[in-house]
Amino acid sequence: MAIALEKRLETLISDVHAIQKELILAKTQRLKRSKRRVETWTVLAEKVSSQWDSVSAVDEIRAQREKTW
Repeated sequence: MAIALEKRLETLISDVHAIQKELILAKTQRLKRSKRRVETWTVLAEKVSSQWDSVSAVDEIRAQREKTW
């Protein structure tokens, strides 16, 4: 009886370890996706910033307020 319980416990422990590994892999994959998205937005921000330098932010805001549609 004790041997059967020990085997069940070992099986449960190994299952828990396998689940932990899967969770860690899932988290790292989500982090990689998130980093790619952030990098994409960073590149876009740099492109916009490089084109924005010719006009000050105050002038741009003023022009946007004065627009009539």
